[in-house]
Amino acid sequence: MSHPLQQNHDPKMWEKHRFGLPNNRWERLKDKCVWVTGAGTGYGQCTAIALAAAGSFVILSGRKSEKLIETITLMKSYGIGSSNCEIVDFDLTDIKQTENACKSVMEITPSLYGLVNNAAVAQHGNTLYPLQEGTYEVWDKILKTNLTAQWYLTKTILPHMIKGKELRIIFMGSEAGWAFTPGFGMYNVSKCALNNLSASFASELDASHKDVDIQVNTIVPGEAKTEMNQMSTDSPFTIVPMALLLLSHPAYGPNGCFFHRDGRYFSFAYAQPYSREILC
Repeated sequence: MSHPLQQNHDPKMWEKHRFGLPNNRWERLKDKCVWVTGAGTGYGQCTAIALAAAGSFVILSGRKSEKLIETITLMKSYGIGSSNCEIVDFDLTDIKQTENACKSVMEITPSLYGLVNNAAVAQHGNTLYPLQEGTYEVWDKILKTNLTAQWYLTKTILPHMIKGKELRIIFMGSEAGWAFTPGFGMYNVSKCALNNLSASFASELDASHKDVDIQVNTIVPGEAKTEMNQMSTDSPFTIVPMALLLLSHPAYGPNGCFFHRDGRYFSFAYAQPYSREILC
């Protein structure tokens, strides 16, 4: 039941198209507090901007405060107010900084509704065969950023999210999580593990908190022009319609499911494609 999404919305015209969301879903995002990591560039930047346009209270995070300020500046250039935005800059791979960032978020909002786990690093190096010739340091950086740090951040902020009795968590996956492309082995492994982390979180939370409206899902964003991929001509705003649809979904929506940015529903391991229409 996948639904093809219009992805090429001009962000300057957001008031006209609302990134493809029907009015009732757009209104559901108003005043919801959503934390976006990697919000200084690419998909995270675009998602944060769109959420602010919808009237969400947006917490923008990344390692570099100047990049987050650039996101705020871009937001304003589209006629979107930034008074409902807060910057919390920190290094996601540093445990203490992550714990302190979570404390800051707890002080900013009485409960956190949404978390977009977007921060990641790509496979870089001077070898075509990183699993054979790569260093421990490169492996550790990729797995720590793309997997371990995302687990620890989600784990640490979860009790604060559960307070609100409804939560939406998005993990930003990759088709690399299904792939075995030579030259990208470490990245492939990290994204495959992230797929499992997302669905396992969904299953575990469903079992442990039956009284909470839990929707934890993965978006496969495809390729767009980001810091990781300078060759693409697609705008990173292409992620926005699917991200907003998941974040705005009413109760009893998808949990532990996988979606492409274009509206396709995926299966992964034991996870079957979502069985209903996402635009309900």
